[in-house]
This record gives sequence, structure tokens and C-alpha cells, in this order.
Amino acid sequence: MITSNDNAHHSQSSIERQTETETETEMSRESDAKRWLERVSSSSSRPDLKGIAQAAWQGSNFSPLFLYGLRVSFVSHGRALCSIRVPPHLTDIEGNWQPGPIALLIDMVSAAAIMSCEDTIKVTVDLNISFFSPAKIGEEMEIEALVLQNKGKLTGAVVEVRKKADRNLVAVGRQWMTSSSARPFESKL
Repeated sequence: MITSNDNAHHSQSSIERQTETETETEMSRESDAKRWLERVSSSSSRPDLKGIAQAAWQGSNFSPLFLYGLRVSFVSHGRALCSIRVPPHLTDIEGNWQPGPIALLIDMVSAAAIMSCEDTIKVTVDLNISFFSPAKIGEEMEIEALVLQNKGKLTGAVVEVRKKADRNLVAVGRQWMTSSSARPFESKL
């Protein structure tokens, strides 16, 4: 005969198992998102600029040139924190970091933050960037992305790019991403 005490115990252990499974899934998403961002940035080796340019000309897939040197501090619970030193090959003649590479960086770090709390890859449907101050060759930047809202298939995030030395704001990106048909973490990029 099952008593109400037995039912309560069975229900409690079922809830505990479900909570453990959810926690493991969340931890897996976070580590997958961090590994993805580290792999895309390929910070472990110096870029072959001539080879990258030649591959781009021949129509090969995404190149890590714009993310070379990105260091991923952590990716967890809808948040990503990274840093990068402004490389000379991404600056203009006056030594200012160009807006295109900043935009790509904002998009990628935001995507990693979203991947850390979502089950699917998202694609950008809206990206708005405000630029506040220039960043120069060699300056250390800190990039922080935070997921703000999830509305069904749409997920919104904000990304701040700051100078590490004085915390001055370089750029802020506001981004909306939506589900794609790709399986998690298997982009064609």
C-alpha cells in the first residue's frame, strides 16, 4: 500500500532528477557556447594574413581574421565576457579600430551569450550599433554581452565594448536574433 508519504518522496526525487538534468543541460550549453567562440576566434595561432586574404578571394568560408586574439573569459547564463587587444590590421590609416570588425565582434560575442541559454543556433535579424569613442592600435578592449529578453523565437541582447584601462565606452550593440533551421552549434560558417 502506497501512503501519501511515499507519494511525496517519489515526487520529490522525480523533481530532483529533473532539476539535475536541467542543470547538466545548461552547463553543457554554456561550455558548448564558450568552445564555439574560442574556436571561431582561433586565438591560439598567429593569422596568416596572405593566406586568409587568398582564401577570402577564392570564396572560402568565414575567416577568423577579425577575431584574432580574442580571449574568452567566460560564457554563462546568457552572459559572455571577452577581451581583445586592437590589432594593427583592423585599423585605418590613423590607427583607429574600424567599425566593421567591431560590428562582427559584437555579433559573435552576442551569439555566444545567446547560445549559452538557448537550445538552437540563432541568426541576427536586427543589429544596431552606436559608436562613442575611437579605440587605437594596441588598446585592450573588454566586450560584455548580456541576454535581455526572450520572446518566443526572438532573443534580444546588448553588447558593450569598453576600453579596459579607463572603462570608456567605445560602442554599444543592440541585437535581436531568431531561430535558424541549423542544429545547435553546427553552423556552416
